[in-house]
Amino acid sequence: MRISIALVLLFSVYLLFTSCSNTETNTTLEEELEALFTNEFSTNEPGGSVLVKKGSEVVFLKSDGVADVNTQEKITENTIFNTGSISKTFVANGILILEEENLLSIEDSISMYFNDFDDVAIANRIKIKHLLSHTSGLPDVRKVSENEAFYLTAKDLENFEPLKRVTSLNFEPGEKFEYSNPAYNGLALIIEKVTGEKWQSFIEERIFQPSGMEDSRITDGPYPENGVAHAYVAVGESYKEDDYGEYPTFAASGNGGVWSSVLDLAKYEDAIREFTFLSKESVDKSRKVFQYSNWHDTIPPNIGSSWFILDKNKQKNDSGVKIIYHTGSQGGFRAFYVSIPEKDLLYIALFNRPVKGLTDFRLKGIELFKKYNWLE
Repeated sequence: MRISIALVLLFSVYLLFTSCSNTETNTTLEEELEALFTNEFSTNEPGGSVLVKKGSEVVFLKSDGVADVNTQEKITENTIFNTGSISKTFVANGILILEEENLLSIEDSISMYFNDFDDVAIANRIKIKHLLSHTSGLPDVRKVSENEAFYLTAKDLENFEPLKRVTSLNFEPGEKFEYSNPAYNGLALIIEKVTGEKWQSFIEERIFQPSGMEDSRITDGPYPENGVAHAYVAVGESYKEDDYGEYPTFAASGNGGVWSSVLDLAKYEDAIREFTFLSKESVDKSRKVFQYSNWHDTIPPNIGSSWFILDKNKQKNDSGVKIIYHTGSQGGFRAFYVSIPEKDLLYIALFNRPVKGLTDFRLKGIELFKKYNWLE
């Protein structure tokens, strides 16, 4: 029996739309996502942009609020936000590109790239993979609150430099998880040492361009003031700007310097899944939890090369699918990026002000995917 291609396509469309609706409540996924975010947005205040993509189709795209409270420029799906720590995924992928080209190994001790640690034995014990997975044990000894004026313009080098002066570690590398922003300043510097060019230029050439991320940019000294959203925090009934120039360490871009839109980040995820700038082997390795033989933290390991990973039916994940994600917070900017590759799902949100219950937004979105049978 032969079935026409048109009939197959028609049936596929039917399945897509029925999977987006709930017959018990007569609601759609789009309506529930709209309701989830409606109360958070206000037309004349800082807001954000949210995207849900399934396969090649953007099934939900909402932008509201203003990118600049002074000009009242409206936020759109093309508005560029600072992505905060989502930036770390770009630095990590840059390291993996160099590993693929046999220019470094994540098993290298960082003493190969930094020969000026006060205690050389410390640098010898820490490997690149420990910086990637926030397991180096290096204490963050920067005195940011005491030297805010300095850290307003301090770049990657100035932010990593204090870590070279430590005389002891918080724990042995690989034993525990301790989130570290300056670790990624160090990784950015390693890219520069290996390539002989600014790490920002390397990421633009090797990731942005092949991914088609034409609107994205990276902090490199001066703040990109034009064509981007400014970030704010609420002060009484008004908003105060809180980004470059107001928030210390903003110029240290290895840990949070990437600026992008939800549409460009969707292109980034497409490029990752299509192995555009990294091989399948490297992508799989980057999104696989590092397992250390000396691990004895109170929590199980849950991080790969920058990505946080919730494996199927493991701690804090009853979705039945592997969830890969990263969040971002810098100044008044907030963000999250959730990828579920096996179901071809992507869920991204970028905001230019703090959002109450940001984690809840992320988790509720995943719950809705499950409710509408997108995770089966």
